[in-house]
Amino acid sequence: MSIDVDMLVKACADNSRAGGVVIETELEPLAGSGVPVKPAIYPGGKYQCDKRWVGEGQDRAIADVVVIDNIPSQANRLENELEKLAPDLGLPIVVLDLSGASPLPPHLPKRLTGFRFPHRQADAYLRDALDKDGEDFTKTEVGKQLLAATADDPNPLFEWFPQALLFGFWQSHLGKKGSQAKLARSWVSEVVGIRPATTDTPTLGLKGDPLNLNIQESVSYNEDDATWDLPDETQKKNTSSKDPKSKRLSEIGHGQVPFGAGQEAPAAVSFEAITQRAALSFAGLRRVWAGSPEANAAGRALVASIGLVAHVAAFGRPFSLRSGCDLRPVQTHWTWLGHNEDSEVEPLTLELAADLVRGCAQRAKECGLPVGSEWTSELLLTPKKNLLKVIEATYPAQGDE
Repeated sequence: MSIDVDMLVKACADNSRAGGVVIETELEPLAGSGVPVKPAIYPGGKYQCDKRWVGEGQDRAIADVVVIDNIPSQANRLENELEKLAPDLGLPIVVLDLSGASPLPPHLPKRLTGFRFPHRQADAYLRDALDKDGEDFTKTEVGKQLLAATADDPNPLFEWFPQALLFGFWQSHLGKKGSQAKLARSWVSEVVGIRPATTDTPTLGLKGDPLNLNIQESVSYNEDDATWDLPDETQKKNTSSKDPKSKRLSEIGHGQVPFGAGQEAPAAVSFEAITQRAALSFAGLRRVWAGSPEANAAGRALVASIGLVAHVAAFGRPFSLRSGCDLRPVQTHWTWLGHNEDSEVEPLTLELAADLVRGCAQRAKECGLPVGSEWTSELLLTPKKNLLKVIEATYPAQGDE
């Protein structure tokens, strides 16, 4: 059995008792089982350690685990995939065009899409934007509708941010008299390493230098443009080692430098097993009310299909979470949580998942929702002057300091 449009729409109906879809995947490091991988590191050089029940029946037991990739991070990865898939699927794209800013560093995007806004339509980048005519976006008709959208009035989100109806949002920065609308996420996913061999070993190493320069040599350093010079003897006498402009060569990347005390990072970890569990909640999607029972079911099914295609695109093949954390799916099971019983369903291929989105969009459009061919290809915005000033102050062009 494979998930199709009718199956999703029926499961998302107002009177449905279906629970959702759970995708469980056994993962393995690309280099082989047991090879250490790098979990996410949090402030203080810490991993997210936890304890979980693992196993089935009499083998069920509490095990130490490390969360390799947590729920918010997984949502961001799915949105990144949706950004790539958007042109092919016809998904709406909101773009903040940064080309008007002074030359930005190469690592910064010149176009920031709504799929990268940390808070989706509730994000500060959207509130600090102008439309194509230079009008404050929050005062335009589309802007006002997006800021006022709720789970009970979701049409503006269906039109411009359908992903927000899946991953949730909170309008928390519109002031006391503004909207405080919230919607909990209906997609939860994480990657967990089970029974780590250890989490106490620091990464040790030495940064090499073929010239083996004297790392104790002090230089005068300009942090703004990363330039430096070697002071003469008179300058050395008049410069304190505590001067913020005085740096040792080792601090600017020269010399053979060992990791010093307190500079160690947690080492990669070997696990007995690595698993990913993703859960799509029909119960959560039933918070979304688009009007008629038919529109409710079709709209929710469309949101569900967007999550499924993003998951397949992101994790249906070997993937890289970060440096030192390349994983591949070894075995995956998709379980349909029905009313009376659960049943295994065939994992979707990317092609089938994309067709599912297109079919659900067509069904939702027939019910009057602003989706599918009603989606505008791109909503182009530019930064307001205050946002532009902050961007340029953060990354001043050479000669503008």
